[in-house]
Amino acid sequence: MITSLFRKSTPLNYAIVLLAVVFFFFLYQIQHVTAANSTWHVAMKWSLLGIIFASLFIVNFIVKKNGLSKDSTYTVLFYVIFMLFFPSVLDNIPLILSNFCILLSMRRVVSLHSLKAPKEKIFDAALWVFVASLFHFWSILFIILVFISILFHAARDYRNWFLPFIAFFTVAIIFVFSAILFNKAWLGNLGNGSLIDLRINYFTSNYQNLALSLYATIGLFFTVSLLLSLSNRPLILHSSYKKIISAFLIAILVFVLSPGKSNDLAVFTFAPLAMMATSHIEMAAVKWQKEVILFSTLLCGFFAFFSQL
Repeated sequence: MITSLFRKSTPLNYAIVLLAVVFFFFLYQIQHVTAANSTWHVAMKWSLLGIIFASLFIVNFIVKKNGLSKDSTYTVLFYVIFMLFFPSVLDNIPLILSNFCILLSMRRVVSLHSLKAPKEKIFDAALWVFVASLFHFWSILFIILVFISILFHAARDYRNWFLPFIAFFTVAIIFVFSAILFNKAWLGNLGNGSLIDLRINYFTSNYQNLALSLYATIGLFFTVSLLLSLSNRPLILHSSYKKIISAFLIAILVFVLSPGKSNDLAVFTFAPLAMMATSHIEMAAVKWQKEVILFSTLLCGFFAFFSQL
């Protein structure tokens, strides 16, 4: 029943997903409201909700524009479900902003296979990665995905390999100049964010541990499924799927290396995992298997969300 409802892209499906985001967002915010909340604080919350909506739009655009979805709403649905596993991410502005920039980079990276304006796409993709690193330093690792894309599609032109470095110096110069002009503490904050922390004993409750374990199991399932079925998919989409898998693995590396460890860092895995989950659901031949997988994932998401409120 659930798979049938979201099998097509309709205004009703998008409305359901957006209303679900609003419901869970405000449900989490209400649980953490304080008397000290100012007008500025409330405005930031609304802005954060707007960025989450924009992130959903970009994820949906990526799969539809590049033929990674059969005109379904599964990708945005899975993205929202995966957010439920880690509700505290709904209040983490730097990570939401960083992930938003990475999605803008992925939009350019995945579309590079068309070979239309490759230099502009490479530069834009690298630029957004470096902007993302200003909000969370280790998201800079997604520059690996840019170089992978160059290797797949534009390796013959040596000038393409230098474009990410030009993007780096562009962002670095603007950032340093702005920091000197407005707040030098920005430089120190960026330096602190560049530290490495491999500890995984950060859990403050067993429910956080369980949520991460369930999410990791789901992630492993959809990743292995895509790897095993890759040879059965259209050849023209192979490079796109390889980039999605690469993005997921890079996101895991960001999680492992980042200081100030928390489950919120899984935010970088939401988009690639949602794309892989969509691919699995749409390719599954037996309807009841689709229903079981989607319903089980949704049930785990609900349990993780409400247990951590």
